[in-house]
Parts: sequence; structure tokens; C-alpha cells
Amino acid sequence: MTEKYVYSFNEGNKELKDLLGSKGANLAEMTKMLLPVPPGFTLTTESCKRFFYEKQSIWNGLDKEIDAHLKQLEQLTGKKFSDMENPLLLSIRSGASHSMPGMMDTILNLGLNDQSVVGLSNATSNERFAYDSYRRFIQMFSDVVMEIPKVRFESIIEKVKKIKEIELDKDLDGDDLKSIVKKYKEIYLQETKNEFPQDPMEQLRLAIKAVFASWNNPRAIFYREMHNISKLNGTAVNIQSMVFGNKGESSGTGVVFTRDPGTGDKKLFGEFLLNAQGEDVVAGIRTPNDIVELNILMPEIYHQIKEIARNLEKHYKDMQDIEFTIEDGTLFLLQTRNGKRTAHSAIAIAVDLHKDGVITKEEALMRIKPQQIEQLLHSNFDENAIIKATSIAKGLAASPGAASGRICFTAESVEEAYKKGIKTILVRQETSPEDISGMVKAEGILTARGGMTSHAAVVARGMGKCCVAGCSQVKIHEEEKTVKYKDGVLHEGDFISLDGTTGIVYLDEIEKTKPTLGETFRELMDWIDEIKTISVRANADTPEDAKQALEFGAEGIGLIRTEHMFFKENRVSSVRRMILSSTAEERAKALNELLPMQKNDFYQIYDVMGELPVTIRLLDPPLHEFMPVKEEEIRELAKTMSLSLEELNGRITELHEVNPMLGHRGVRLGITYPEISRMQVRAIMEAAIEQQVNKNNEVEPEIMIPLISDVKELIYIKAEIEDEIKKVFTEKRKTISYHIGTMIEVPRATLTADKIAEEADFFSFGTNDLTQMGFGFSRDDSGSFISDYMEKNILEQGPFDTIDQEGIGQLVKLAVEKGRQIKPNFKIGVCGEHGGDPASIEFFQKLGLTYVSCSPFRVPIARLAAAQAAIRYPSSKIK
Repeated sequence: MTEKYVYSFNEGNKELKDLLGSKGANLAEMTKMLLPVPPGFTLTTESCKRFFYEKQSIWNGLDKEIDAHLKQLEQLTGKKFSDMENPLLLSIRSGASHSMPGMMDTILNLGLNDQSVVGLSNATSNERFAYDSYRRFIQMFSDVVMEIPKVRFESIIEKVKKIKEIELDKDLDGDDLKSIVKKYKEIYLQETKNEFPQDPMEQLRLAIKAVFASWNNPRAIFYREMHNISKLNGTAVNIQSMVFGNKGESSGTGVVFTRDPGTGDKKLFGEFLLNAQGEDVVAGIRTPNDIVELNILMPEIYHQIKEIARNLEKHYKDMQDIEFTIEDGTLFLLQTRNGKRTAHSAIAIAVDLHKDGVITKEEALMRIKPQQIEQLLHSNFDENAIIKATSIAKGLAASPGAASGRICFTAESVEEAYKKGIKTILVRQETSPEDISGMVKAEGILTARGGMTSHAAVVARGMGKCCVAGCSQVKIHEEEKTVKYKDGVLHEGDFISLDGTTGIVYLDEIEKTKPTLGETFRELMDWIDEIKTISVRANADTPEDAKQALEFGAEGIGLIRTEHMFFKENRVSSVRRMILSSTAEERAKALNELLPMQKNDFYQIYDVMGELPVTIRLLDPPLHEFMPVKEEEIRELAKTMSLSLEELNGRITELHEVNPMLGHRGVRLGITYPEISRMQVRAIMEAAIEQQVNKNNEVEPEIMIPLISDVKELIYIKAEIEDEIKKVFTEKRKTISYHIGTMIEVPRATLTADKIAEEADFFSFGTNDLTQMGFGFSRDDSGSFISDYMEKNILEQGPFDTIDQEGIGQLVKLAVEKGRQIKPNFKIGVCGEHGGDPASIEFFQKLGLTYVSCSPFRVPIARLAAAQAAIRYPSSKIK
């Protein structure tokens, strides 16, 4: 049986999105719903895959299928594709199974040539419309297929408008457009050394090949990498009969959302332009009108759109983003898809749809991306600072948030600044897909043109990036690298601030405040806690960190890094003296200075956390990290310790190791200097006892020993600290419960986890070190080459960002299995960076871990990821 590569819109449905792409599947679904969709057909994603197999050529079988479907389309429309009198014109659009706004390429009005443009003019009695369509086609075809820079064409049309003293393209007449078409063809000839193709079939084949090839263009690859989209066949190609929004004032084009994508409010949100084609709205070439104005200009069309929007949202059970065209007073639908939305909107819509009985609680949670929760934690401008700030312009509040940074006019300059750690605002007339890498790395985006559904607005909302669009009150001159406003001029490198919630642009940098989370967010978090089975703790080293973690719903502390407490200014000198002491007496004296400080730290954190679990890791890093570097600090320390500079520098040199991350650190420090571990454990236990006595707070400290590789290390250090605990109990005349566990972060520990489990009360995986030692990558230095591994498909993702399930993950799995063979209900957690990564959390859910621990600001993200993992994998058994 011959494989089928082309489907008419009336053959498919929304369930076939992997084959037809999301756009093609939704066009087929709307056709099935008897909605006004211009007829067409889709080349499948499988055909894209085969296109690359066929060395980027259209094979004979696909050619025949296309011809057959073209004939059907001619019968449906009553037009002929190559006709000189009443030509069938086509739109060519890409559409992968995952929505990638702006990533692929579109061609409109395909089929026009020097003869058919005259036929179109005569058939419609509208010469201006015919030549406007032709000049658009030449420009799109030249850009998408031949990669001729758009600026070559834009400069021509801008010159003509300047000579005629008009601002808008729609004010050009037929003669103007004929002249522009002629000049466009001359540019095409100059750039390609060939005449513009006149054969419609040749145009179609070249367009199909270009759309397929665009699957592997740099910005498409970048978008897929940014969103971790892999293992797709490619893009489908949607070939659809044209309908025209540029026929006059009874025609138009627009985009409408069934709800407000910024807030989630249940009302139509969108824009339209009269006498325009679809690309005009999303490209921001003209600033469009609000959709509600259509109710005044074309009330019947407006109510038709409103009814269709209601039905589509009900059908898809989600907010829809709908593209439409009005041709001579008749409405046509060109696309529907699940709309991109801000985090606030995503939560509001999900909660609302559940309350309306449209989706279940589980479905509501699955609608929200964990990364979107991060958007909610973005700062806002301080109210008092805003009052004092100087506003210079107001545009459209396209994507909420607050951003400050230095002006950059190109994506390249944003990327350069980003490498240097400089925060930027990308400032453009309007953005295009070529700007995507700069949009990702900029703090915010400002455009002079475009509306709420422009490329800048849609992509920024999807990223959770602050954006002010259509800010016509400023004049952006990209070549001059200036922004002119009413009272002055700004240059590249100057600071500005954007308020994406109000659309206001300010001079200079503005102070920010922490975000506030609303009642809807708290309601969603309650649902999350009902469903998730993994606890989410926080990594916290101070009472302030602990408070922040509690605010975000942490269920305990999974990691206190005690060495961070040592770096405080008032105690680092004591630490240094302790490390550099040449006798046990000197070291004991320095430790006695540190004891009350550490004890107070733990007391305050216990006070914040109440009776929630608190896991405290004993000293971990190499000792040389505490040593002074500046000459004046070395002199001061030498003086304090009554040492000569030469003696002190000699001792500091002795502490340096060739490979300190594999050196004298972790449990090895406790074995060499057990008095350090004893001091820390005394501080931990005395603080806990005093909490019980003073606050009636039943604290059960969890003491975690780092970097165990052999059970004998654990046995030795456990005996030391338990002896110290007994002394504390005797002195205080009180006993409390406590737990002694270990971090599993050395590969050997995973292989002998059953033996270690016999001595430990709990495990916590330090996946940062486990990854480092498992791969043999230095986590501090690997950034210089990991990107090469990803670009060359050696690694799909950075192993320090997401757990390597195939390798490091198998070590984790083995340790879990071995540990629970000894103790079936063994408490096992993760406290590395992977504890806040959604993909890693899903893996830990499958292994049946007890908890994950992450930074306070990632706690809400981890909670949602844990709930989603529980929905996908409800059985927490090792698989």
C-alpha cells in the first residue's frame, strides 16, 4: 500500500496533530465543525521527514498527490491554479505538532504572476488590490524562499510613501503598487540573477521546499532547544485557498483570543485591521484596532466571531487564539490554537475552567507549565520609586512584568551584553523571528509598532517576558541607534525601564519589590498539595531564606549548608584561625568562638520552621576556600595569629590542592578534624534543646554527613558525633530525638548503598557532585564546552540542569533499590540543583523518593512539577 502524505482538510481531525501538525489538525477539526474555513490540504510531518531523506527534493509520489489535491481544490473554489482570468491563489504555512509562533515561514498570494495579476484585477474590478497582493507575494517569496533580506523591499515602499507624503501602505494607489512590483522584480533579478518565476507550479514547489527546509533554520532549532522540544518528524505544510482582507474597507484581518491572555478575564481580546492581510497584524507593520471596535464597524461579523470563539473554547476546553479574515463582508477562519498566556492568566483560566465544570482538577494542573510559576515570582516596580520616576512614553501593555536594562537595538548586541552579565532591553521598530535569541536574553522588549497580538507581544507572553509594544510615542531609529521621545534622545547603552502591566516606559533603572501572590494562586497550590506525593523542601542557610521558603509552601528544609554561615564577616576570622591552628588547643579555642554563633543560627532557623523537618549538612568544602586572598586581609590574619607573612603564606599554600573537589573535604574533614564535626553537632543539638525548653518546639534535627564513599567513614564519624550528643544530653539533662543520615554523591556510595543504609537514618542525593563525578565533568568549568556537546547532539540537555536518567539516574535508582532492600520505608531525598527541575522531579517520582529540596524561589515550581508527576505516575514504585 502506497503511503499517504497529503490530507484534505475534510479528512483529518484534531487528534492527528502529530501527523498534520497542530495548525493542519485544527484546520481539519474546524472544517469538520462546519465552520467557515477556506478549503485546502496538508502535507504531513512524515513528508517533511522524507524530504530530508530524499536530499531535500520533492519525490514523484508526493508530486502526484499534490497535483490531485490541487484539482480537488479547483473544483471546490471554481478557480484554476494557473488561470490567467480568475486564478486560484494559495497561502503556504508551516505547522509542527508543537506550536512555534514565528519560528517557521509563511507565503501568501502564491500563484500570482504578470498575467494572472491582470486577471485578478479584472475579476475583482480592483486594480489596487491585485497589485497589492502581487507585491506582498514577491516580497514574501523572495524572503522565505530565496532569503533576500526584507529590508531591500521595505526601503522601496518607504521611499514611495515618503515621496507621496503618505504614512500607510493602504494609501498607495494601483499605479504606485505597479511601480513597486516592477522594482521588487528588479531586486529579485539582482539578487538571484534570475527573473521572478512566472510558473505557479514552480512557485509552489519552491515554496514547499522552503517551508520544509525552514524546519532546520537556526531560529527554529533555537526555539526547539529553548523549549526542550525534540523527537519530532518536522513541520507539516498547509496549502490553503486564499481569502483576501485587503480588498477594501469591507475587508480586513485580525487575531482574537477567547480570553484575555494577560489576565485570564473571560472576554474577547484581540485586534483587527481593515484593508489588510494577516501578516500585517502579527508583524506590527500597522498598529491595529481593538476587537471591540469591530462591533461598531461590522456588528454582524463581530457577533459571529463572538459565537465562534465561545464554541471553539467549549470544543477545545481551553482558551483559543483565532486568526480570521473578512473578505467583502464574509468571515473566514484561518487558524485556531491553544493561546499563549502569561502565568497569571494560565492559573486564572485553569482554575476558572475547573470551577465551570469544563475540566477536572488534574487537567487544570496539567494546563500550567512549571516554568510559568516562575513568572509569578518576578519583581514589580516599587510604588514609591515609580512616583519619582520619569516616564517618557506609553505603549501597549503587551506582556506584564517589570524590567530595567541598557538599550540594545539588535539581538546580537543583547547576546554580547548577556555574556558580560549586563541586563538589557531589546528595542526594535518591531520584532521578527530573527530576534528570538535576543528576546530570550533581554530583560524586556520595547517596540514602536505592533499591537497586542504582534510577534513581540505573543512571544514575550509565552516566555513570561516583560513587553511594551506599539509605543508610537517614541521614534526608534535602528540604524542611528537612537530612541527619540518628546523631551530628548536616548542612545544604545542608556538605561530604561518598562512596566509591562501599564505599558509605560521610564528613564533609568527603577527599584523593584517582591511580587504578591493572589488568592487564585493559593487555591491552585492547595490543589497541588492534595495531589502530589513527593514532599518539597527548601535549601536554606539563613532565617530569611527559611521564611521565604515557608511563604512559598516548603515542607521543611532539605539542606542547610553550614559553611555558608562561616563566611559571615564577624566569624570568618575565627574560621581561618581554626583552620590554620597548629595545635589542638589553638583549634579548640577558635571552635569555641564559633560555637555560640552556629548555635544561634540553628536556633533562629528552628524558630522559623517550627516542627517541620530541618536537615543540616556538616562542613563540606575544601578548607582553602576560607582563606584570604587580598594582601591586607593576609597581613591582618598574620598579625592576629602572631605569625610572619612568610609562615602564613606557607600554610595557605599547603592547603591548596590540585583537584580540591576530589580532595580533603566533606566527611574527610571530619575524620581528620573530628573536633569540627563535634562543635557543629553540639551547636545543632543545644539549639534544638533550647527550642524545646523555651518555645515548646519539638525539633528533631536531621544531621547529614557529606561525601561518604565507604560505610566505614560513616561508622567512624557517627561514633564521634553520637559521643558528643551524649555529652550534650548529660550537660543539659534532657534528651531529644535526632536522625543521622548521609549524602549520596560519590558513585561508590550508590554501589554500596545497602551497607550504608544499615548505618544511616536517611539518604539525600547530592546530584550536583554525583553528576560531576559520574561524568568526570567539573561543574565549575564545564560551561565552556557543554554547549558544544548540545549543539552537536552529544547531549540533549546540560546534565547539571536536568538529571541524566540514562547514566547518573541509574546510579540513583540503584542506591534507592539497595537502601530500601535494607529499610523498606527508608526516607530518601534529593538536595542538588535537580531538586527544582520539573523533568528531574518526574524521574524522582517514578523512583518513589520521599522529598526533593531546592532553592526557596523554586519551591512553587517544584510543587507543581511534583503534582504533575503524581498525575502521570500515580504509583510511587521503582520502575
